[in-house]
Amino acid sequence: MSEVVIAHLFPHRMNIYGDTGNVITLSKRLEWRGIPHRVDLVPVGSDYDLLGADVVVAGGGEDISQIEVAHDLVERADNVRLAVEAGVAFLVVCGSYQLFGRRFVASDGSELAGIGVFDAETVGGKGRLIGNVIVESDFGRLVGFENHGGRTILGSGQAALGRVTKGSGNNGSGSDEGAVTHHCFGTYLHGSVLPKNPGFADELLRLGMERRHSMVSLGELDDAIEVTAARSAATRP
Repeated sequence: MSEVVIAHLFPHRMNIYGDTGNVITLSKRLEWRGIPHRVDLVPVGSDYDLLGADVVVAGGGEDISQIEVAHDLVERADNVRLAVEAGVAFLVVCGSYQLFGRRFVASDGSELAGIGVFDAETVGGKGRLIGNVIVESDFGRLVGFENHGGRTILGSGQAALGRVTKGSGNNGSGSDEGAVTHHCFGTYLHGSVLPKNPGFADELLRLGMERRHSMVSLGELDDAIEVTAARSAATRP
């Protein structure tokens, strides 16, 4: 089969709390199965067609990085939306998740335009939502760590990634965590999230691969270590 392509958006700007671990996880799970693949780095200002990728990953970042990335995303918004509509799989975490909504309004009233993949908007709140999180989702239980000041509100028709049973989730006042549009998944889960949630990692690969590759069935891997890590994280206060 042809190479599976993982695109890492803004690797030098949006990599807080080890979010690059998500890219490493996807790459290793392909390597362990003997599936040819490559990772394309897509820095701010680069000319890259996301329609050529199978899975796109973007992480969280500090405020100054998020501002820079927001301007870049607006420039490539049409290409992002085309890729989402075409079935490319996306995982966007924290700051990137916020910018995939309609807008981000900081606590001082300043505003960053989003690209509207999710029917959602984020406003800066007082204090930060910090701690371990458990989310019940269509992909089973997801565990991770959140640390965000923004409160994200989903539109009435916007699907969430899952329901929080521990932690704050999107805004601390409801049970929603994350958002899903087509094969684009937004979440506040750091950790990074995919190493402790191998089923979710494989679902991203399967969804991304089914568009351009004939093989969409992934062989089983021994995930005993990953499952143990997830169980341990779920018991932490």
